[in-house]
Amino acid sequence: TRHLEGVVLQGVLVQIQSRALSVNKAKLKPLENPIDKDKVAENPGLLEYAHSVGGAVIIVDDKSRITAKALSAMEEQTNVQLQQIKDQMELLATQARKILDRVEISKQIYVAEMGFEPLISHVYYLYERKNGNKVLSMIAPQDFGSSMPFAAFIAQVKLISDHTWDILDKPM
Repeated sequence: TRHLEGVVLQGVLVQIQSRALSVNKAKLKPLENPIDKDKVAENPGLLEYAHSVGGAVIIVDDKSRITAKALSAMEEQTNVQLQQIKDQMELLATQARKILDRVEISKQIYVAEMGFEPLISHVYYLYERKNGNKVLSMIAPQDFGSSMPFAAFIAQVKLISDHTWDILDKPM
């Protein structure tokens, strides 16, 4: 009898539950989104802006501002590079002038009077006589004191290994 009572009780419970569900289904309406459908995105992750309050701020730059920044940076970098090239050109021009001065002094020395054979890496002095002839000497201008026998001191020079002369000192 107890078993029979349990089965009957279970059947009654099932009937009550099914009636409650049918009543609830009648009362329940389908869930509607209160936000206007035109304002809801199908795939919010593909939007180019943040779609929620906590989303990352995405700022879209306008093309003209990006272009202006790029052109400004490019111009600045170009000016730096052009300045470097200008500095290099000035250095090369200075070096070329020094080489031309060395060649000119070398020509003057090789036609100058000299009573000795110059040695590489030794320092010598080039003078000009009153008659315009050049003289290569081992005596410095200050060693003559007040009785300088030459009309002008031209340069202090040193013979280098390529047999040109390096100008160490030249009066202006």
